[in-house]
Amino acid sequence: MGTLDNPGGAHTFDVVVIGSGAGGLAAGLTARLRGLSSVVLEKTALYGGTTALSGGAVWMPASFHLAASGLDDSHAAGRAYLDATVGDRVPAARKEAYLTQGPRMLREFHDRTEVRFVHTDGYSDYYPERPGGLVRGRSVEPQVFDLNRLPAHERALLRRAALPTHGLTLTSYDFRYLNMATRTWAGKRACARVGLRAAKALATGSRPLSLGEALVARLRYSLGVHGGHLWLGTPMTRLLTDETGRVTGVRARHDGREVTFHARRGVVLASGSFARNQRLREQHLPAPTRADWSSAPEGNDGDGLLEGLRLGAVADLMDKVWGAPSVVVPGNPAPFFLVADRGIPGMIVVDQQGDRYVNEAAPYHEFVDAMYAHRKKTGAETAPSWLVLDARSRARYVFMGLLPRQPFPRELTGSGFVKKARTLTELAALMGVPAERFTRTVDRFNGFARQAHDADFQRG
Repeated sequence: MGTLDNPGGAHTFDVVVIGSGAGGLAAGLTARLRGLSSVVLEKTALYGGTTALSGGAVWMPASFHLAASGLDDSHAAGRAYLDATVGDRVPAARKEAYLTQGPRMLREFHDRTEVRFVHTDGYSDYYPERPGGLVRGRSVEPQVFDLNRLPAHERALLRRAALPTHGLTLTSYDFRYLNMATRTWAGKRACARVGLRAAKALATGSRPLSLGEALVARLRYSLGVHGGHLWLGTPMTRLLTDETGRVTGVRARHDGREVTFHARRGVVLASGSFARNQRLREQHLPAPTRADWSSAPEGNDGDGLLEGLRLGAVADLMDKVWGAPSVVVPGNPAPFFLVADRGIPGMIVVDQQGDRYVNEAAPYHEFVDAMYAHRKKTGAETAPSWLVLDARSRARYVFMGLLPRQPFPRELTGSGFVKKARTLTELAALMGVPAERFTRTVDRFNGFARQAHDADFQRG
């Protein structure tokens, strides 16, 4: 599977890649598909990076996957959507390259490797009302992949997500319907589909992966089949340059020894951002900010970014974060990323004054932006905010990995992390928010629900 037996000294490749998330593994794989030798260097002991913990979805206009779903999409429609959503914040040439080369990438990977996707039909574009937007969505997700296809020694080295899936393999397509398992026939069919997948795995001994884990496993498998190399536990210490300033390789450490990787054609920095670097977070992001709020794995410290800046690279949008409202649950290895949980009926989010400040179902990055904007405008604390829902909502919908009617773990209710009360006044006291304002907020939202119109934040 493309490992190296001689870990010391110096090595030469056409392409050296830093980081083993989807970007890094795809770069190493693409080099091999072009007949170039490649090595991917991963700082930590596990491969997959943040990708392995993610949904693994790729947003791509005019892909053949959409055509297979009967969707009439085009390059022009994708461009209209990007122009309406991103504007001129990204150079036109980059948008054009994405729209042109992206579908070609998906097709080549599908035809020549095991990196294969399927349309997540119904996972809407985040702004379907904008020019070019699609209600059925343009996202594709990795096909389910059997972990057993990887060599035995590779399986335990894949970074795994700590999702509360009760031992089931769930896709993004499943998630869309499972939340309505007690409410719709589509939800019941999703339950049956997931159950059959689990039964098949049990009967055959397979170990199905989905989401980001499947994407990473498919990339890793394909990289190995095509002869690409992967070094784990090999942090980059310095980019090497020649007398003209051109990057010629990488200096790294492995097993306590210095190793040099010379690059004939180039070095690809795919090491992520600085989610786990508290100093850089405080320097660039709005306050408050804490590294342990991040769902990114350890090692995401901005090494590649800092090396690029040292050599004169220009950075932009350093104050922007691909963030999502999350719950830091005591005892959990990572924060719980709230996706569909925020938009279920009978649930609102309030600040420490008991006021709503956002459309709870908004795209997650908009939600995070609203948390900071509201705090700056009003002074009300939004980190943390309160998730408030009623018993009927808990009985009907999946919430934070809990099935409908499944009680909260006793350690969360007993510790006071989850607060329960019979009246709004009692609940406000437990939350430490002004009871009158909180009650007014709930009454106002309930009025909107009866009218089927959220006059404050247009939640649908």
